[in-house]
Amino acid sequence: MRWHGYRSGNRFIVFQVLPHTLSLGPEVWRVLAKGHEIRNLGEYEGDLNVDERIVRDMIVACQQVAAKLSALPAPGGR
Repeated sequence: MRWHGYRSGNRFIVFQVLPHTLSLGPEVWRVLAKGHEIRNLGEYEGDLNVDERIVRDMIVACQQVAAKLSALPAPGGR
């Protein structure tokens, strides 16, 4: 969405539109949303309950997003 100059105030919406923006399914955006939820709990409530599985899942999800973003042409056609 930022690639097109749009900045959302709601990250959850950004995660939910990944099927439309980068052709990534719920198996990716749900992991990203869960990671954001965990981050918020840590930031605002001091609860840093993070396990290895979510870390592994986040790495895979981020790699998938990065691969899709790398495949996009440069903004402005450069």
